[in-house]
Amino acid sequence: MSLTNRYDFVLVFDVRDGNPNGDPDAGNLPRLDAESGHGLVTDVSLKRKVRNFVGMVKGETPPFDIYVKEKAILNQAHEKAYVAIGAKDALKGEDKKRKGSGDIVDQARRWMCANFYDVRTFGAVMSLGVNCGQVRGPVQLTFARSVEPIVALEHSITRMAVATEAEAEKQQGDNRTMGRKHTVPYGLYVAHGFISAFLAKQTGFGDDDLELLWQALEQMFEHDRSAARGEMATRGLYVFKHDSELGNAHAHALFDRVQIKRNEGVEVPRNFVDYRVSVDAENLPAGVTLIPRVG
Repeated sequence: MSLTNRYDFVLVFDVRDGNPNGDPDAGNLPRLDAESGHGLVTDVSLKRKVRNFVGMVKGETPPFDIYVKEKAILNQAHEKAYVAIGAKDALKGEDKKRKGSGDIVDQARRWMCANFYDVRTFGAVMSLGVNCGQVRGPVQLTFARSVEPIVALEHSITRMAVATEAEAEKQQGDNRTMGRKHTVPYGLYVAHGFISAFLAKQTGFGDDDLELLWQALEQMFEHDRSAARGEMATRGLYVFKHDSELGNAHAHALFDRVQIKRNEGVEVPRNFVDYRVSVDAENLPAGVTLIPRVG
């Protein structure tokens, strides 16, 4: 069953002694706003964690398969769609990139939405190669931005081994390899999200998908542990539910009701308890309900 309500939400998470999202164009340093020094985590990074969580929980099987996943060849999924809708003949010939009438493409797009969770949730451009059209997803996320400027630290690390015999000979048996590791001592990040009931109708994103999304946002860091990311955790998920599909208030006015301030007397924040999260739940706009999933 498709959604009949619009949702806006605030996601609060933190990192301690880890790199929440490295920038490959900057030697994998933590991403940051060059002007303000605030830390950034891309929407792509957050969606990746949601995809990984759903794939883990649902076993990457329809209707919860994952379209964009490690080592995936996207056109193979498109070809499966054509076979499933009985349009296998459209794949024949060297000109298959342009094969498929508008009706076939529409059927293939619907099949992709029905079988792949991330397609019906976030959308996808599937018009390259075997054409399955394009999907505009009902769930959209912003970059996450840290509440305060972050400090990006760089550490030297040593591996007591080498990869090849040539390296061992060069070091005369010392067999040490030096490396670098980047961390943020502590950072508290906030991202905003939007869910459109109108777009949900187009992709088939329903109540079960929505509940799975909330679970993923709440628990995705618990199953994404690595030495590089340190300690990351969801600290708050505040959902504003509108009584209508169109919405009953502007998203920015709702987001402003979630305020995060450093506690008095804390000079160098190093833990979530160094901050105070306040949520103005009083006198919400008519037709809007606050659902604090976490926090």
